[in-house]
Amino acid sequence: QVQLVESGGGLVQPGGSLRLSCAASGFTFSTYIMRWYRQAPGKERELVAGITSTGRSTNYADSVKGRLTISRDNAKNFVYLQMNSLKPEDTAVYYCNAVPRTGRGSEYWGQGTQVTVSS
Repeated sequence: QVQLVESGGGLVQPGGSLRLSCAASGFTFSTYIMRWYRQAPGKERELVAGITSTGRSTNYADSVKGRLTISRDNAKNFVYLQMNSLKPEDTAVYYCNAVPRTGRGSEYWGQGTQVTVSS
């Protein structure tokens, strides 16, 4: 069955770094656009970063540009989110998302991983 499993979250001090990973299985990973979303308490889920199926193009929310980097490994079926210079406002549950590049087919979500930025 389809699975997206996030890992790498945790507690980090402001200015610190984390690397989130998302392991994908059960679908043809290389044909999906991959995205990271986050949801802070009391707020709506927001798109943080996206990467095309080939990995050639990426996009970011303005609030994370220059600090977060999305990447993928189509040979291993992983997508990553390198998070640097973390701020308290980055605190949220981070979700991995998969969308077919053709726009036809199912969308998939992971269960989320908690990131807490606090001193």
